[in-house]
Order: sequence, then C-alpha cells, then structure tokens
Amino acid sequence: MSTRSPSGLDIEPWTAARIRALRPARSAVDPGRPLARVWETERRTDGGRRRVLTVFLAGAECPFTCLFCDLWRHTLDGPTPAGAIPDQMAAALAAAAPVPDGCAIKLYNASNFFDPRAVPPEDDARIADLCAAFERVTVECHPRLLGRRCARFGDLLEGRLEIAMGLETVHPDVFPRLGKGMTRGDFDAAVGWARARGLGTRAFVLVGLPWVAATEFAPWAAASAAHAAGLGVDRVSLIPLRTGNGALDALAETGHLEPVRLRHVEEALALALERVGGEAIVEADPWDLEPLAACAACGPDRIARLRHANLTQTAPRPGSCDCRG
Repeated sequence: MSTRSPSGLDIEPWTAARIRALRPARSAVDPGRPLARVWETERRTDGGRRRVLTVFLAGAECPFTCLFCDLWRHTLDGPTPAGAIPDQMAAALAAAAPVPDGCAIKLYNASNFFDPRAVPPEDDARIADLCAAFERVTVECHPRLLGRRCARFGDLLEGRLEIAMGLETVHPDVFPRLGKGMTRGDFDAAVGWARARGLGTRAFVLVGLPWVAATEFAPWAAASAAHAAGLGVDRVSLIPLRTGNGALDALAETGHLEPVRLRHVEEALALALERVGGEAIVEADPWDLEPLAACAACGPDRIARLRHANLTQTAPRPGSCDCRG
C-alpha cells in the first residue's frame, strides 16, 4: 500500500486555522430541538438483530479541528446550555414511541459526549434516566476525553455503555496530518481502558484518504478495521470520506484527494470482513450513500446489498450492471 499525490504531500501544514478559514457557513441550530432521529436495524454480536434509535443532538462544536470533519456544520456557536441535551432526547423519544423491548440507542452530538462544553455534566443523571428502556447506549467521544465521568455515566445506565471513537486510519503518513489531536497509541489505550471496565467499543474508519490513490482506499480501510478488531473493538463502522467541509474540497481541487465512490465502500467492506474474520462486526455506514453511486440504474440495488451485508456479515454480492460502478 502506498501514498500517491501528483506533487507529494502539501508543503503548507494543515493547521486548525487553515482548516477553519476554508469552512463554508454553519447551519442554524436550535438547542431546544434534536437535529434528527432515525430507527435502524443492526446485527448483534451474538448474530441476532437489534432495533436501534439514533438521535442526532444539537450541541457545542468539538474542540479538535480534524481535516476531514464536517460535523461542525450542525453545532452551536457556544457551549451547550444545561438541560438542552435531555430536553432534546425527551422530544426524540416521544416522537419515536413506542420503544420496543431489547433495542439500543445512539446519542450522536457531533462532538464529544464527555466534553463538559458539549454535554454539561449536571445533565448526566437525567440522560441516564431517559435511556432506561435501552439495553445498549452508544455515545461518541474522543479517546483522550475518556475518564472518571465516562465510568460514572456507565454506572448510571441500566444498559451497557458503548463508546464510539474515531480511529480513521492506520496509514502512517496520513494519520498524523488529520488533526485528530491524538496518536494511534491514544486510541489503543482508550479501547483497553474501556474494555477493562466492561464498556463496549465502536471504531469509525474512513473509506478514502487524502494523498492516497483510490486503488488503495479499500486496503487501508481494511487494515484499519483489522487493527481495531485486534484490540477487541466490538464494531467497526466504515465511513466514506466526503467533500463539502472546505479543506477536503481544496485538496480535491489540487489533485490530493480522489473522489470516493460506492464501489470503494463495497470493496472496503468485502476486504475488511475478510481481514477481520469475525473478530468484530464490520459495517458500511448506511447514511447518505446515494450521492456516491455513479449509476442511477444500479445504485439503489447496490446500497440495498450493502445494508444486507451489514446484517449478514457476508461480502456484498456483485451486481450485473454494465456501468462498472
């Protein structure tokens, strides 16, 4: 696997200031209302299936300015007001009712759940009460922000706490340039810390990388998934890299980022499933895959096959369209 770029890596460093200067306008966000909610179906670690309610919460922006991130577009300009997160959850749960037995909930706040600026600590008890009906509660957080509060929150829950963390890639040249504010060792240590306390773990892995040839997208995603699985991560979510945040658009315009297509996601899932070999559940993130399909005729069927592969943990079946993806 190699790194390729027409002119090598950028000479100018991708600092937080440079990344922020290229950002488009932020969307207006109401801290009194959740951004969205959706019911999904996931494969359980025991091979069964589970209904999952994902609630997208409005809160403060993540303090880490990652090169690839676009989640800041739907965050507040300042800290999350106390009481806002549980109020949003209550509204989402009321709209999603009735909640089936044995289901799970994901609380995604486009930031870090254990950052007090994003989720005020005084709201933890009420949030835990609102999660009482769920057998698993997933929150997203930067590996370096796990600690006592995370452990206490896990103790408050009726169900099991799962921490979703961004590994992104194990590519030795690209990872340090993503602005993650951590080392790969930080990720590894966070997984070990969580597992030692009986907490579940989920890793986010990118499909598509700047400064890397498109032919290498799937192999690097698979290698990253295998690394996470080797640490004991329960689940790996493959996330297609998307332009639109300003910085990635600039990299694409200068030839340092090739577009991610649906075929890259298919290849990454198939190869990751082979590399992981059942040590963890590997799934292609199903959100907004339609724009990645180059062919309107076969795109919907291929996305449906990806969803089926997520549930069966078998490589997506190839189609018969002449478009070649």
